[in-house]
Amino acid sequence: MLPDISIRQLEYLVAVDEASTWARAASAVGVSPSALSQGLAELERRLGVALFDRESRRRALRPAAVPVVGHARQVLGLTADLSRWAERLKQGMAGRVRLGMIDAAAVVHFPEHLGTFRADHPDIELLIRVSPSASLLKLLVAGHLDLAVCVAPPRPVGGIETQALTTETLAVYAPPGSAIGRPASWGPWVLNPVGSHTRQVVVTELRRLGAPIDVVAESHQPDVLRELVRLGVGWTVLPSSQADEGARPLAGGRVLATRQLVVAMRASAVRDPAVQMLAARLHAPARRTRRAR
Repeated sequence: MLPDISIRQLEYLVAVDEASTWARAASAVGVSPSALSQGLAELERRLGVALFDRESRRRALRPAAVPVVGHARQVLGLTADLSRWAERLKQGMAGRVRLGMIDAAAVVHFPEHLGTFRADHPDIELLIRVSPSASLLKLLVAGHLDLAVCVAPPRPVGGIETQALTTETLAVYAPPGSAIGRPASWGPWVLNPVGSHTRQVVVTELRRLGAPIDVVAESHQPDVLRELVRLGVGWTVLPSSQADEGARPLAGGRVLATRQLVVAMRASAVRDPAVQMLAARLHAPARRTRRAR
């Protein structure tokens, strides 16, 4: 038999995990600290699991609470989807869509798609957040985004489904005066940080080729990586579309690998019609040709 737990109890648990104090957690969910305490005590009773260390003055979450908090975030995200869907059915197509994108998707691949979506649906508020792929997927799972355009994750993410959008080329770029010869002579490197999906693709391919991997600087920003290469700090690997952007593009890159961009959404969620429309728009060809650089 499933435990009889409420959405409100799960909301209390997530609030405590996110807030710096018990009082702030109570304020975030609009109850008194005593009501918060009673609700969480009831959650523990119904689960049959102690979630808090009561010897700590702050009543810190125990390690056993980690999967419960993760489950709570997913349930709250899916419940929010249901609530927004019902509200949008009552209001028509007005509302908002929270879209997360990596920088290349926002700046290079889909600006025309976003522009035409705004023009076609002026009553839908489109909120865009640009972040690395791993951060976007965490926000999506937690219910803070409705969909995300990111690099395909190296392994499936629980509660998330993805659809392929486009494939882009990653190329090796050397500092001025350095020839791209054999992989054994490449480096040192300025790359995306550890944990980046693109970093994993790049390091896997460099290792396959036998290139040394000596990383001397990291940044999520392609313009920073480009400038570090121009300054001679190291070599880099960038999407070709971003390496040749701006007034001072990098040139002479050697294709190393490809990365797959996907649109990600929560699985089994009641889908907001506006979110569905935007996802479909991202799959469609742009209505106008990108201006040549």
